[in-house]
Amino acid sequence: MSEERPPYPLPGLGPASAGSGLPRFDVRLRAPDLSDWTQGNCGVAGFMHFEAVQPGPHVVITALMHGNEIAGAIALDDLLRARIRPARGRLTLGFLNLAAFARFDPAHPTASRFVEEDMNRLWDRAVLASSRDSLELSRARAVQPIIDSADILLDLHSMLWPSDPLILSGPTAKGRRLARSIGVPPLVVADRGHSSGPRLIDYGGFADEDDPRIACLVEAGPHWEEATVRMARLSVATLLHMTGLASPRHEFEGTAPMPAALSSGRRNAEVTHAVNAATSSFSFVRPYRGGEVIAKQGTLIAHDGTTPIYTPYDDCLLVMPSLRPTRGHTAMRLAHFLDD
Repeated sequence: MSEERPPYPLPGLGPASAGSGLPRFDVRLRAPDLSDWTQGNCGVAGFMHFEAVQPGPHVVITALMHGNEIAGAIALDDLLRARIRPARGRLTLGFLNLAAFARFDPAHPTASRFVEEDMNRLWDRAVLASSRDSLELSRARAVQPIIDSADILLDLHSMLWPSDPLILSGPTAKGRRLARSIGVPPLVVADRGHSSGPRLIDYGGFADEDDPRIACLVEAGPHWEEATVRMARLSVATLLHMTGLASPRHEFEGTAPMPAALSSGRRNAEVTHAVNAATSSFSFVRPYRGGEVIAKQGTLIAHDGTTPIYTPYDDCLLVMPSLRPTRGHTAMRLAHFLDD
């Protein structure tokens, strides 16, 4: 299933393909060969599980929630090929939507986000226990026991539209604390997800403030850029070090602690408005980049059909604007910065 189409030319992207309306996206990454991991070693395809003698938390790190988001998969593949093992606790590295990933074609890189439905809108116990079925639902049910066993979960993603990287913490204070502790990327955004269905980080105990289990989601950068792989590696490395799972015997690229330069410039924000496209003719007044800050309240930023959309306050942060959203889907989120 393809991602949305842009309504106007975007800087840094090639011209539209004839008849498609899509720009040409440059794929600067080679999809990893995951054949060594697809069988898994813990009874679930695509999931590799390792345990240390010393007790500690169960850290689960996932990639490929969407089949064309290959940067996170490269980061996890690198860790597995380097034979990483936890110094304490348990570590599980998992590749989620293998069926969609199998369809990834760099000539048509937006076409393999999912097969039948978005896997990151299914994470509700009632949905998972229902009679509904799809390829993605079956896969979510298969990995559910691993997710249920996680103490800490990091879900690696990337973005189609131009945007600064960020960490989505969900709405809980514990999620914000985890995201701020990781600090890579340095922008942490608290949000409540999508009206179309709960994400993995919204699942079960992760969304319960009184449950010790905790999760956050890293949007590491544009889908097919080497810088996005580096950001994903840094996020994973920082989490492994802060939880004590990184072993001194396994210091290699991707497990070094966060560079000091990235620890500066940290900012925290909270989404106040999730803007869903009510019409099929939603359009921005210009091709905004995620992470842009609009200085003045009341600035016109988009039209949803004939309805104008204005910034609700000064210094309004645009979070992951989707430059041509499908009707009923999230067009953008608007956030204000927090003092703490």
